Amino acid sequence: MIVLLFSTLFCCGALQAQEAEKSQQQPAAATTQQVARSPRSQLIKSFRDNAGKGNIKEAVADGIKATSMYYKDNLYQEAFDLLREVDQTISNSRVDAPVKSALRYQATKERMQMYMRLRKNESAKTQLAILESHANQSGNDSIKNDLLYNKAIFFYTFGQQTEGNAVFKEMADKLTAQKEYDKVDEVYQTLIATGRRSGNASLLAQSYSSYMAWKDSTNALKRADEVKALKQQIADGEAIIADKDSSLSLRMGTIIALCVLAAALAVALVLGAIVLMRYIVLTRKQKNTIQLANDSNALKAKFISNISAQLDPTLKKLDKNIPEVKAMLEFSSHVQTLSELENRDAKTIEYEEVQVATFCDEIIDKIRGKVKNGVNLAVNAPKMTATFNQEYVTHILLHLLRNAAEYTPADGNIWLDFKKRGPHTYQFLVSNTGEHIPEEKHEDIFKPFLEIKDLTKGDGLGLPTCKQMALKMNGDLEIDKQFTKGTRFVLNLHS
Repeated sequence: MIVLLFSTLFCCGALQAQEAEKSQQQPAAATTQQVARSPRSQLIKSFRDNAGKGNIKEAVADGIKATSMYYKDNLYQEAFDLLREVDQTISNSRVDAPVKSALRYQATKERMQMYMRLRKNESAKTQLAILESHANQSGNDSIKNDLLYNKAIFFYTFGQQTEGNAVFKEMADKLTAQKEYDKVDEVYQTLIATGRRSGNASLLAQSYSSYMAWKDSTNALKRADEVKALKQQIADGEAIIADKDSSLSLRMGTIIALCVLAAALAVALVLGAIVLMRYIVLTRKQKNTIQLANDSNALKAKFISNISAQLDPTLKKLDKNIPEVKAMLEFSSHVQTLSELENRDAKTIEYEEVQVATFCDEIIDKIRGKVKNGVNLAVNAPKMTATFNQEYVTHILLHLLRNAAEYTPADGNIWLDFKKRGPHTYQFLVSNTGEHIPEEKHEDIFKPFLEIKDLTKGDGLGLPTCKQMALKMNGDLEIDKQFTKGTRFVLNLHS
């Protein structure tokens, strides 16, 4: 019994020692295994395994992904070495010539991007020429479209703005003509992101301006397509109705008056059902179209705000006494204000009861020191109360009065009037003598980003911001076309 007890204790001790030894070896093994399973190592292994099995497309895709990871970590020598191995794999493959050209196109594009990151203009230009040759030999329209995009990026990267614009326009027009709107949108987004990452303000502004112009034109094309489709549906429906009506007319000659009456009633019911169904369908489509338009505006406002917010920290580090820097800071602030307005829910705007005469007197007093010699300031407001958002109305009226002070010549007149047009409808009118705004510009002055401006002379966002504030208050801001002695702005409000 004693011998058996000692044997048992000895075996238990040996087992515990083995378990301890295993637990000490596991961390080291886990570390080695973790390194072996790094994403880049796995991709390189997958590349070589697929190459060995003859899966050339999968091998090239894995090799290019691993190359990208190398040079993003500034390991350019390793990246170039791996690309040479990819090129050799393509050369040794047994795929058709067009497929080889398409695969070589992908590898050459990656090599060109590395040279652009290294700012080696001539080397990148050489790779671009090779890239174009592979694209033509591939016979693939998708690759040719991608070539145009990479050409544009090349030109923009090395400051060739004119050439980049020409190539990018060619690509956008080509894809738009093919109605591949999502691809064009993705390309614009990529180009804008490239400008933002590189800190190229000129490229960013140019890209965004072109994107907004293209977006407006594309929306018009989409609406035209929808209208055309609806008209075709209506025409098809009318043709069917006409055919059925003709058939019923032939039968009505052979049946008694009661059957004629019954048939006529049936036709009336069918027509009524068709009209009702068409109305329901059109109503649903209109709601969907409106929802899509609202979603698009929300995305656009968010996109503009994001750009402004990302530029703002960089601009604040610059000398604010420089006019151009000051202008850019103001422009960034105005863009964010306009974007926030577009995204704000009108239901969240608060209203308060305000003494109109006192309010108008305080507003006009704020510009007395800004007018030219001899300019007469006048207020015509009754002693009554009105309900509106004081912050928004103050912003709008001050902007209009400051503009009036700037453009009213000496010895001119500026008026601020308030009129009650109904139980819950009011008007503020800001009028001044001087130059009249041409009627053809009445709509454009309320649209933001309509033209590229010298920001030191104003960014043109003041009136669009005022217009948006008026709309959020369930009102509107417009120019009085009947007033010809100068300019008159009318702010309509509904409480």
